[in-house]
Amino acid sequence: MRMTMRKITGLFVLLFLSLGLISTAQHQKLSSNSKHISPDLFGIFFEDINYAADGGLYAELIQNRSFEYSPSDRKGWNSLTSWEYLTEGFAYGTISVETQSPLNENNRHYVVLNVEDAGQDGLGLKNSGFDGIVVRAGEKYDFSVFVRQISDQSIPLQVKLLGKKGVVIGEATFSTQSTMWKKYSTVLTANQNEDSASLVIIAKGKGKLGIDVVSLFPEKTFKNRPNGLRADLAQTIADLKPKFMRFPGGCLVHGDGLGNMYRWKNTIGPIEQRVGQRNIWGYHQTAGLGYFEYFQFCEDIGAKPLPVLPAAVSCQNSGGTWRIGGTGQKGIPLDEMQAYIQEVLDLIEYANGPVTSTWGAKRAEAGHPLPFNLEYIGIGNEDKQTPEFRERFKLIYDVVSAKHPEVKIIGTVGPSPSGEDFDLGWKFARELNVPMVDEHYYEKPDWFIANQKRYDSYKRSESKVYLGEYASQGSKLFNALAEAVYMTGLERNGDVIRMASYAPMLARVGHTQWNPDLIYFNSTAISPSVNYYVQKLFSVNQGDTYYDNVESMTNQGKVSDSTLAASCVKDSKTGDVILKLVNIGKVEKTMKINLSRFKRIVANATCTVLTGAFDAKNSLEKPENVVPVTSDLKVNVKFDYKAPALSLSVIRISVKKM
Repeated sequence: MRMTMRKITGLFVLLFLSLGLISTAQHQKLSSNSKHISPDLFGIFFEDINYAADGGLYAELIQNRSFEYSPSDRKGWNSLTSWEYLTEGFAYGTISVETQSPLNENNRHYVVLNVEDAGQDGLGLKNSGFDGIVVRAGEKYDFSVFVRQISDQSIPLQVKLLGKKGVVIGEATFSTQSTMWKKYSTVLTANQNEDSASLVIIAKGKGKLGIDVVSLFPEKTFKNRPNGLRADLAQTIADLKPKFMRFPGGCLVHGDGLGNMYRWKNTIGPIEQRVGQRNIWGYHQTAGLGYFEYFQFCEDIGAKPLPVLPAAVSCQNSGGTWRIGGTGQKGIPLDEMQAYIQEVLDLIEYANGPVTSTWGAKRAEAGHPLPFNLEYIGIGNEDKQTPEFRERFKLIYDVVSAKHPEVKIIGTVGPSPSGEDFDLGWKFARELNVPMVDEHYYEKPDWFIANQKRYDSYKRSESKVYLGEYASQGSKLFNALAEAVYMTGLERNGDVIRMASYAPMLARVGHTQWNPDLIYFNSTAISPSVNYYVQKLFSVNQGDTYYDNVESMTNQGKVSDSTLAASCVKDSKTGDVILKLVNIGKVEKTMKINLSRFKRIVANATCTVLTGAFDAKNSLEKPENVVPVTSDLKVNVKFDYKAPALSLSVIRISVKKM
């Protein structure tokens, strides 16, 4: 009789839901205080800041490979920055940078070597990469270069890897064969380890030749992809098991003026045909890591792609520095908007279209005939909520949402958690009924602790939230734990927060424009921050259902303890129940756990704890100063857990299957 009544009650609940007599929230409360939350909650955000792409994730070992650096990239730079002219062994001649008869119109600068006498050792160029080229004994490196023989006779060329003391640790030879631009490729095998190697290309005979796009890649890239990614750095990102990846950036996207916008079509196709340009963060970007590589990386790590495109306006701080006024926001002329909107539509076709379509065919030509299954696209980034922005965003939004209702469009509400742009952005999103908006904020750790209930009061019927950029302005343990406290609130409100990503993700030590960052690195080492491990513990332990009132966090059983935070989720794929318990206090605290709503609990659980001193942090010198430690834990339907001081604990509990 009891089971019959339950069935009858369930039928009435479904009836009331269909008639609108109870709300979804009320239904969730009836369902044992549980609610479905976003399966895409925790992901990553990639921006080419802090040398995250060239000299970072992108595995190219040669800096300024196409001689396109210029003073507009950075004061004092020119086409020969990072290159050294070699005239050893009594060789002599001249070197020049020219633009007549270039490789193509997108790659105009090239070097001309005029060898008047090759002497004993020849005449040529030397490049030391990004703070030195790292090679390992026995490993192979793919070398390529475009050469145009300007003189009549063939010229022998030698390519060498040199150690710090000039010792040859790998070499190959070939000769020019054409008076037209021609690509030459060979493989160099290193015969010893070297952290500060350089690459030398030497003309060994008299004559004149043009040189462009000098490239050196480790054969072992991530997933062994050509034009691929640095394997160890890519694996560190993959270990986060992100549900999505936003790319190619934030402020990088809308750029420093209209001419500096990131245009996705400039970043696909053969690397020698891509359009490099000044990076808004003060260096040069080759676009070698382009849209195809971003999509492919997402697929390789199981993350949904989330490309972000300019909303047809430039950064409001163009000509200035971040959050400091420059020339102001500029908009693409309205008579050019139809072409720009088509550019957005073409991207969707590039990602999802059949091989018989124009842009789907280009994807197939790059080696990926199957679609990339694009579900999300961002339009705009932290844009000033001006009439110019709103007019252009609406033009894009109306067309794209009508032609591709299957793709969710994400809007933008400024760079801060409050203020004029935030309020106007939300108002605009409500007017258009934008499916999701992108909130950003970088605040002190105390802000995150004080605002952990920020989304409890958000209206469930309005636009959902993508928390695209956030960090607690530090990389010490307390910063990371403040973020952990906040992330329990993101899980609790996973019906409103559909996605969240820490920012920025990567930083090359000695070349940073922004701190803190999630992962620090140099040419030889990687140091995940303590914040990284908090992100990882949440990301690899995601669930799709949230449960209230599993944890009791009281001070001597009387009042809620503000130094404690917790969440409980269940992963429907594994059936595991996952507890995340945070103690930001300086003493151990006891949390009471009640799992009585879950049936068939397995007593043998795992408990992973991240803890340490208040100001502890990781560095390249001490990359594992603070890391999670996993051990076995016996649990019951009801049990007490002693949360260590200054800690995040993740308890993963299995449930016996029927």
